[in-house]
Amino acid sequence: MKTRIKPLLLCVVLLALAYSFWHSPAWLQLCYGLALFLFGMQCIEEGLHKAAGGTLERLLARSTATPAKGLLFGMGATFVLQSTTLVSLLTIAFLSTGLIQLAGGIAVILGTNLGATSGIWLLALAGQNISLAPVALPMLVFGILMSFFKGKAHAFGRVLIGIALIFIGIDAIKNGFHDMGSGVDFAAINISGAAEVAVFCGIGLLLTIVLQSTHATLILTLAALAGGQIGVEQAFAIAIGSNVGSSISTALVGMLGSERNGQRLALAHLLFNVVTAVLALLLWLPLVSLVKNVAEVVGLGQNGLLQLALFHTLFNLLGLAVFWRLQTRLAALLQRWLPEREQAELLPAVAANAAGKSLARHLSPNMLRSGDTALRAIFQEVHHLGDLSLEVMCHALFIPAQQLYQPVLEENLPAASPPLELDAQPLYEQHIKPLYSELLDFIGQSDITEQPQQQRLLQAQMTALQLVNAVKDSKHLQKNMQHFLQQPDTAAHAYYTRLRQYLFQLLWLFRQASQPVAAEYGDCAQYTEALSRQVETLNNGFRDDVMAQLREQQIDGWQTSSLMNDINYAYRIGLSLLEVLPSACEYRAMLKGQEPVLKPDED
Repeated sequence: MKTRIKPLLLCVVLLALAYSFWHSPAWLQLCYGLALFLFGMQCIEEGLHKAAGGTLERLLARSTATPAKGLLFGMGATFVLQSTTLVSLLTIAFLSTGLIQLAGGIAVILGTNLGATSGIWLLALAGQNISLAPVALPMLVFGILMSFFKGKAHAFGRVLIGIALIFIGIDAIKNGFHDMGSGVDFAAINISGAAEVAVFCGIGLLLTIVLQSTHATLILTLAALAGGQIGVEQAFAIAIGSNVGSSISTALVGMLGSERNGQRLALAHLLFNVVTAVLALLLWLPLVSLVKNVAEVVGLGQNGLLQLALFHTLFNLLGLAVFWRLQTRLAALLQRWLPEREQAELLPAVAANAAGKSLARHLSPNMLRSGDTALRAIFQEVHHLGDLSLEVMCHALFIPAQQLYQPVLEENLPAASPPLELDAQPLYEQHIKPLYSELLDFIGQSDITEQPQQQRLLQAQMTALQLVNAVKDSKHLQKNMQHFLQQPDTAAHAYYTRLRQYLFQLLWLFRQASQPVAAEYGDCAQYTEALSRQVETLNNGFRDDVMAQLREQQIDGWQTSSLMNDINYAYRIGLSLLEVLPSACEYRAMLKGQEPVLKPDED
């Protein structure tokens, strides 16, 4: 049903727009300019992303060392990208993957609002009578020519095309409002006072949510102000609403598709803009009076465009003055309001969750905005897949998953508690396979072009594949494990008990290696050596013991056949974990969580 409604709604919107264009050429001109402006922004974003090759992302990671650096980065990035929403979402993505800290992200957010004022000042200074088309047309030609080349030339060509389209779009927007003339005159609306301010704040808020750009809203406002469709104070109110609108769209994306830190930053952005807007509304009369007095003193006269730019600057400086010294305290409050979630169980009991699927914890569309954040999210999700795989393998061995999280390895595992259910296959189908598929889908959507990043991406893919293969091998040995663990009177029972112990030691060593704090061993080389010894003991010593017992007729050929097959599966699991271990050690600095993820009563 939903798949039919969306195309139907799209057709209705397109038909309505087509009718409105036929009815009003001035409206068509206005929408044409707005479309060029928004498409130009996309071209600039795409071009800078490919030309910089991750430079912008790495600069963000380095520019949050101090609040002042974060503020300057936020201002500069917003001026270049012409979108506070885009810079905010990029910052949230970096924070969610741990590349920057919360306090640094708050400083960047404060800078984005000030950065939005820079473009408004340039347009206001250019005025209504200056056309940008003479500059835009050569840039468009050069940009299109450069786009025929490959590499950075193509990327810079996209940037030039984007800038040219923005300039042409601004001219078209101005012409659209000029052609409308007195046909649309918001200044003549018969409301005044607080109601007027509230209405135009709402207009600014809705426009920004729809356009996803404060700059686009303010350019429309400048054009309408220059064309006489709105008054100066109405433009001021739209500017306040546009700031709140940008934070609402950021908050929606940040809250729905980010880690806890990303949600905190989205909330910080919303708090900053809402509190600043409330303060501006409370101080509306003195703030408007201050803008007009300053305009008179510096010789701006009755220039409404420059007054709007000045108001927007003072409005954001007001918020910065309030929040600048509160950044550390705000970060602490956000951590209290949005505490870290308790680590949820990875594997619900199959009986209670027969249709359950483990969804990715770290993959969201917002992470795809940058190659660095996408790669970091992939690493974190591979770690999640690793934890999940270890727990499925514990289920295959009929071992409570809590045993994995013990700080000291127990020499003798507790006996398996009946009934022993064959649950490895359904757990694989319900959890491992869907998560692995989602991870591959995300990798396919990521735009990672740099050679070092591509190599690390390939490493992450191979790590995930080895983990999945280890789970598949554990599925194959569960049936015999179930059969012989429930027959304590047979000679094979003791060997399957030993096999279970050997395999669990492999899983425990691997799990310890993937943690930031080692319980018994210090570095990856020591873990690799310990794991290698365990694998060799399993493959040679254990296999030799089985064959010796066969020669002494302590076990029969049927039992030996089962044991040799399952030793082979166990050996393959060990080899898979050994291949994955270097990656686990490399990632462990970013890994968290020492608490059990399975509750005792759910094994």
